[in-house]
Amino acid sequence: MTHVTEHPLVQGGRSAALATACVRGAVAAGLGLGTLAVLVIAAWISSPYPDSGPAGALHVAAGLWLLAHGVDLVRTDTLSGLPAPLGIAPLLLAALPVWLVHRTARDTLDPGDDGTRPRPSPGGAVTAVAGGYLLVAAAVVVYSESGPLPADLVTAGLWPPAVVTGAAGAGVWTALGRPLPGRRQAAVALRAAGLGTLTLLGGGAVAAAGSLAWHAGRAQASFEGLAGEWSGRVTVLLLVLALLPNAAVWGAAYGLGPGFALGTGALATPLGLAGDPVVPPFPLLAALPAEGRGTWAHWAAAAVPLVAAVVQGHRVGRAARTWAAREAALAALGAAGGCGAVVAVLAAAAGGPLGTGRLAAFGPVWWQTGAAAVLWGICAGLPVALGVRAWGRRAPRSRGLRPSTAPAVPAPVGAPAPTTTEGPLTSPSRLRAASAGLAAAPSRLVAALSGLLPSPPGSAETRPEAAVPGAAPTAETDRGAGTGTGAGTGTKTGTGTGAGTGTKTGTGAGAGAKTATGTGTGTGTASDPQGEAPAVPGAPAPRTAAPPAVPYTAPYADPFGDDPGYEPYDYLPAAWEPSPPPPATD
Repeated sequence: MTHVTEHPLVQGGRSAALATACVRGAVAAGLGLGTLAVLVIAAWISSPYPDSGPAGALHVAAGLWLLAHGVDLVRTDTLSGLPAPLGIAPLLLAALPVWLVHRTARDTLDPGDDGTRPRPSPGGAVTAVAGGYLLVAAAVVVYSESGPLPADLVTAGLWPPAVVTGAAGAGVWTALGRPLPGRRQAAVALRAAGLGTLTLLGGGAVAAAGSLAWHAGRAQASFEGLAGEWSGRVTVLLLVLALLPNAAVWGAAYGLGPGFALGTGALATPLGLAGDPVVPPFPLLAALPAEGRGTWAHWAAAAVPLVAAVVQGHRVGRAARTWAAREAALAALGAAGGCGAVVAVLAAAAGGPLGTGRLAAFGPVWWQTGAAAVLWGICAGLPVALGVRAWGRRAPRSRGLRPSTAPAVPAPVGAPAPTTTEGPLTSPSRLRAASAGLAAAPSRLVAALSGLLPSPPGSAETRPEAAVPGAAPTAETDRGAGTGTGAGTGTKTGTGTGAGTGTKTGTGAGAGAKTATGTGTGTGTASDPQGEAPAVPGAPAPRTAAPPAVPYTAPYADPFGDDPGYEPYDYLPAAWEPSPPPPATD
């Protein structure tokens, strides 16, 4: 019996891959911390009146790095001497560590150029990268305890592991090709939730920018009052830029309805600003609405969640055109729930305490904001999703048939035969007419020589046929001569008001080719040795036997062209033709 055992080198390769992933996570943490340290030290060097030395600048950098991960800092140098928490994390500052962890976890599962580098499992990659990163975070927490901004241990044990693990998981998910759940409703709900969240945040950013532009004077006065020298103003400007995503979340919460708190007992909503707000002097806070009841400009902020819910529902409805209504409704509800969960997390990260007392609550309330996003998705997104689905399942509008696709309707008996542009070798009627003319040529030649069929100009041919009242004249193609009751076309003109059977070709009032076998419903007068019995008025034309086979087929074409009325005696010498009888003399 053969036992399959794993090679020691493979085990060593996997262990090395996990160790490498752990080191990568620690390096990512060091890069983020080093970037903030460079910025803080640059601001400390450019400051004309620094409060502390390089050690103080490094402690500030460590505190800002922890604040970017959601850790609350504690200010000890307050006027009252009581420690005051600082928990509003600049979301743009938090994007740096999240991006570093995401990229590290993604690159850990990269097989390399040759594809032989050992890789850990997806779960092992997340654990190793997050473990290495959190080791550095723990060291930074310990280091910050000796500085002016120590970390709150409760939030330090809660938020950094959640942020780092989530970013590492997103990186592994990206490396695996961003797979979605197997159920189509879940996949569509996730995509719609992401689209609705982006639309909501974009609308919140537009609302915040519009309010800031409306109160530009107050924002400028606040900006100039915080710092007088250029280095201080640059620092304030960088802090404003780092808080711009927070302003977008605040604007989205304002449009959703719950608004945001401006201290304990003060709430700003589209209906107005209630309570006594405590607003520190800061440029972004200058964009807050004035006290009093809201106006139409404040109510217009409700268009932000409405548009987001419509976009979200439209995305679900487009994907649910072939689904049942219940499945589409479940997908819309899932999208609303996903959007509400993401908005609740962002609202919790965008707000926090700025101190004690009345400054203990600042920013949107996370559970109210998330619940409002879910309600908007249900009340507006669900009907839109069902409506778009119903519109996509509607029956196509009936349209008239195009001339090119309209079915051919057979011509009724008695209608004129349609003209054709087919050549003599491709038209069956012309081939039959040519063959009939060749078959009748010897008899006509004999008749011409014997004088039985006169051919001088002015002579007439007569053939008795049954008359049909109201029949249209028939155009005949004939090289002979004759007279009738209508006008004909050819070398010489001859007419008839009906259709018969014979060697001549023409059309009557009921459409029929006057060939060796032709039919018609009208009458005409001509003397035709090849003709048939006259038709009975009002009776259908008799069916005749099929014409003889065409003697000339490709590649041997008809030598007489496409003229079925060819008469051989037209080309005989004049001496052969009988002379007209002399005039009678009394």
